[in-house]
Amino acid sequence: MIARTDLRGRPLDAASLRQVLPRAEFDVEAALDAVRPICAQVQHGGAGALRDLGERFDGVRPTDLRVPAAALHDALAQLDDGVRAALEESIRRTRLVHRDQRRHDVTTQVAEGGTVTERWIPVGRVGLYAPGGLAVLASSVVMNAVPAQEAGVPSIALASPPQRDNPPRFAGLPHPTVLAACALLGIDEVYAVGGAQAIAMFAYGAREDDGTVVCAPVNLVTGPGNIYVVAAKRLLKGVIGIDSEAGPTEIAVLADDTADPHLVAADLVSQAEHDPLAAAVLVTDDEDLADAVEAALAEQVAATKHTERVRAALGGRQSGIVLVDDLEAGLAVCDAYAAEHLEIHTRDAAAVAARVRNAGAIFVGPYAPVSLGDYLAGSNHVLPTGGCACHSSGLSVQSFLRGVHVIEYDRAALEQVADHVVALAEAEDLPGHGDAVRARARGRG
Repeated sequence: MIARTDLRGRPLDAASLRQVLPRAEFDVEAALDAVRPICAQVQHGGAGALRDLGERFDGVRPTDLRVPAAALHDALAQLDDGVRAALEESIRRTRLVHRDQRRHDVTTQVAEGGTVTERWIPVGRVGLYAPGGLAVLASSVVMNAVPAQEAGVPSIALASPPQRDNPPRFAGLPHPTVLAACALLGIDEVYAVGGAQAIAMFAYGAREDDGTVVCAPVNLVTGPGNIYVVAAKRLLKGVIGIDSEAGPTEIAVLADDTADPHLVAADLVSQAEHDPLAAAVLVTDDEDLADAVEAALAEQVAATKHTERVRAALGGRQSGIVLVDDLEAGLAVCDAYAAEHLEIHTRDAAAVAARVRNAGAIFVGPYAPVSLGDYLAGSNHVLPTGGCACHSSGLSVQSFLRGVHVIEYDRAALEQVADHVVALAEAEDLPGHGDAVRARARGRG
């Protein structure tokens, strides 16, 4: 069901590891050819194009591209009490964590009479994307909206695909649970638009044929999606800012002989059920544990709801069990892999976790599964994939803020440094830079 890679006794330099570790195939460049005409159709066709594309890709032609306020109210009113309580607690915990990420302006006195202040200004308008394909991720509404709200973003819109198989009252709208999550969060600008066309709508805006604005353009788009959503983000980056090009979900588990094989197997299955391309990787120095996890997987995969999807993910080239000589080698492998989610099931798990350099999020010990982080840990589940955790971070309040330097110098402070500015300007053959300072030194400014 799941392949093995034996790295015992082999060199573990980063370049070599990148060649042999399991990794999903996620060819965004190939998808660009598919999304380019879709984005152009939205740019030039506006609301009519969005309806045509909804009918083509989602099997339903939305009557209302913008979800009516009554539908948001009804979705919340009809939400299961248990799901509502879970969403409310998820929002509360996520807000607690992200509120502590708020940035404060800092002023540094560089010289007498000369200061630089770093101001943190929220993005003016953002578009959030909530997937609605194999899994309808109401939790992604929480994970995107809360940091944007805590950053102080004044205008927030959200798009999610229209659902053909909704209850009749919600036909042609996003999934009712997504709508209910929006209502709980106070997001009232919601669009029944999915896929690459949603990203194009956020980038270009959309109007009806009579010129009525349906959706105004945004400055930044965040949120996970399939390869076509990712390709649209890449294509339109520059027209809009983006959070990341997130690929299929990943879990890596670093485990030694103290790990419970049934828990490890359950966590691998939990992420494999997202998508046939989801990656599930166990890194261990204990071959007996590897055998026990394989046996547990055979039992659990047969019993889970999405057996075919999980089996495809675990059997794909992106998943595997990696055998290493010892814990040091395991850490090297995990840092080279740079997983979106990394679980630590070892002795002194907290100490081992403190040594990890590359991971989107780290889950410490047997009682912190990735599923907790997906919903209720308080952390964010929009995280870097495909090895990008070695240079990128997950979604946070910082994602929705811009740092702006404000420079204030008086005449004396400028004169003190004028000769240095002129020297550097002349060294770079930019004499006008120096002249701008000399003009002020001569009292013309």
